[in-house]
Amino acid sequence: METDNCTKLTIAIDGPAGAGKSTVARKVAQRMGYIYLDTGAMYRALTLKAIRLGVDAYDGVGLAALCDQTDIRFTTRAHLQGGQPKVYLDGEDVSTEIRSAPVGSLVSIVAAHPEVRERFVRLQRRIAAGGGVVADGRDVGTYVLPAAEVKIFLTASFAERVRRRHSELLAAGRSVSEEEVSEELSARDRMDSERPVAPLKQAPDAIMIDTTGRTIDETVCQVLAICSRRTGNVVSDC
Repeated sequence: METDNCTKLTIAIDGPAGAGKSTVARKVAQRMGYIYLDTGAMYRALTLKAIRLGVDAYDGVGLAALCDQTDIRFTTRAHLQGGQPKVYLDGEDVSTEIRSAPVGSLVSIVAAHPEVRERFVRLQRRIAAGGGVVADGRDVGTYVLPAAEVKIFLTASFAERVRRRHSELLAAGRSVSEEEVSEELSARDRMDSERPVAPLKQAPDAIMIDTTGRTIDETVCQVLAICSRRTGNVVSDC
């Protein structure tokens, strides 16, 4: 159910890989009639371009220059008609390719560079200006949109996150073991939490939701209930 224009919120959903934040954020945006902003897709798209052009993931200056020569666009409302959000890199639909293993192994390194984050955060804030947006990532509530009216930090046990990510990768046609997924998630968690600029952490005013053992719909309904309390209006038919 779409909320009234005068009560449009900015909703920030953060959390580690495998906690379910992208799926939850997209469904919350769909239920509320809001824009969905996947901040991580920007870094994935840039990482893909860097791989294609041979730009070192550790070269912050080179990546910043590449960022200035790159056009990244989103279909921020496709989910409202039941479609999947699309990501375009210089006009090319790369929605599937940015989820590939090579991109996943390097994106946290690319995203850690202050020069890159500065450029993308400006764009993310422009998209979110005026509210009516659900943004997910790792630093949305702490750094990108610190004034967001609703901040959620989704988490889950490490074993649950490994299981979910493993299932996702198998469904996408990738042959990978749970051990490999576990190692990949451990490395992602470490890089995301230890990066010097805007590391992954829960904002002091964020509400933590542990999604272990919960269905997506149960989590979505909990987030919508929090939004209802914030606006004073019913924004869910859960």
